[in-house]
Amino acid sequence: MTRLEQVYRQEAARITAALAARIGDVGLAADAVQDAFLEAIEHWRDGEVPPNYGGWLATTARRKAIDRLRRARAGQEKLALLAATMTGEDGNEGGHEGNGVGADSVDDELLGMIFACCHPALPRESQIALTLRAVCGLTTAEIAAAFLAAEPAMTQRLLRARKALRAAHADLRVPDPDELAGRLAEVLAVIYLVFNEGYLASAGRQPARRDLAAQAVTLTRLLHRLMPREPEVLGLLALLLLHESRAATRFDGWGRLVRLADQDRARWNRTLITEATRLLDRALALRAPGPYQVQAAIAALHAEAPGYEQTDWVQIRLLYDRLQALTPSPVVLLNRAVATRYVVGPEAALAEIKPLASELDGYRLFHALRAGLLARLGREDEAAAARERALALAGNPAERELLARQLSL
Repeated sequence: MTRLEQVYRQEAARITAALAARIGDVGLAADAVQDAFLEAIEHWRDGEVPPNYGGWLATTARRKAIDRLRRARAGQEKLALLAATMTGEDGNEGGHEGNGVGADSVDDELLGMIFACCHPALPRESQIALTLRAVCGLTTAEIAAAFLAAEPAMTQRLLRARKALRAAHADLRVPDPDELAGRLAEVLAVIYLVFNEGYLASAGRQPARRDLAAQAVTLTRLLHRLMPREPEVLGLLALLLLHESRAATRFDGWGRLVRLADQDRARWNRTLITEATRLLDRALALRAPGPYQVQAAIAALHAEAPGYEQTDWVQIRLLYDRLQALTPSPVVLLNRAVATRYVVGPEAALAEIKPLASELDGYRLFHALRAGLLARLGREDEAAAARERALALAGNPAERELLARQLSL
């Protein structure tokens, strides 16, 4: 990754959030920031990044936004808003160095932008796509790859999402306390999906996007600061930290995916596990159970087990029953079958997932689990066919390599 790419990952979301908060338009702010980085490519020759790069980019993005607003007949009101919030020194505006902008202000702008991106006027896929674009700084091409969609189609989806936000007069501030509860479920769901895309990319050349996973954790920490006694915020933060505690062991030195059963538990981050466990205890003490708390409890049992087969599978199976009651899903039942394999046996687990075949035929992990259970029962030909099906559905390169390796054994 070049120095400019690193700067983009570090700064794009914050500058976009600050600009969007000023002009009240997520799409325009994102476009202006993209224009600023394109200009940076021209001006920062040979990777020479100026010392106050944050201020340079923020100032350039503001100018690009002004140019766009001047060309738009409907832009005069937003142009007035932008002019009213301008600072005197161009070089110190918007960056981290000498800008006088507190971290709390930047955090609030980021949170405001993600609440706007998760506006109920938008369908879920558009919420995710707009969050990835405006909050996480992904390019349209990267988002299209994550959705397995054509780039022109994703461009149109993002344009429709921006128009819908404008039509809904979406506020780019954190909602008032009495409005938070109604918007929280969407925000938590989108943050979790962003984390999952970073943890194991659905497509593209990179098996994982550590920057996306880190951004999701940061956003959840901000929500926790805003809502310190909200059980599901505590639950999601605990869940993400427990997943993050294993990040260093998920790929080997060749970049190959390592299954949970084969990971070196001595290398798991015990500091994150301790923090997550403390957060989960606080959430459970509030006696308002939710799906993120249940998933965090499952992850905590994995973190506490001395080995994969020594995991408390009985308790995990019960927790999946609880999760199914809260959020019924064939994927929850599929995960429950993993626990059934250790509690009852592979034959019982295979019988459990059989009714899920029609709903999950296009889901790679259904076929991967079925292959493992069939192999355990000695049905090698059927297991190989199931692995072939899983391999055909897998879009992540590391996941494909793992399935191909298993096929060659």
